[in-house]
Amino acid sequence: MTSGEGVRAGAWLEGGCHCGAVRLRVRPEALRALDCNCSICLKKGFVHVIVPADRFELVSGADALTTYTFGTGVARHHFCKVCGMHPFYVPRSHPDGFDVNARCLDGDALAAFEIEPFDGRRWEDSVESIR
Repeated sequence: MTSGEGVRAGAWLEGGCHCGAVRLRVRPEALRALDCNCSICLKKGFVHVIVPADRFELVSGADALTTYTFGTGVARHHFCKVCGMHPFYVPRSHPDGFDVNARCLDGDALAAFEIEPFDGRRWEDSVESIR
């Protein structure tokens, strides 16, 4: 798959970590992703695809995950303890949903997404725009 070919809104997309220990499926309602400029997202290179819990499935690798929290402790940043990749997390903005890193989706799925900036440096002022 090249240039996001074959990726469509409402379809299940698969992905996971670098070593393959963690595999997931996500079904985005729209091909919209967010590029956040907060300190952790910049360092991780996370491109956000936020979905409700019923549009996310952890296929395998729960035992390979470890979790990092900071600040308010609401967001639960899951990463693979084998390869260190951050394929998804539970976001502070949507604590009942999941946020998948579009860069961890299989193939070139990222190319199918319209990527919009999100001002995470001013999270409190910006969060309502994505709820």
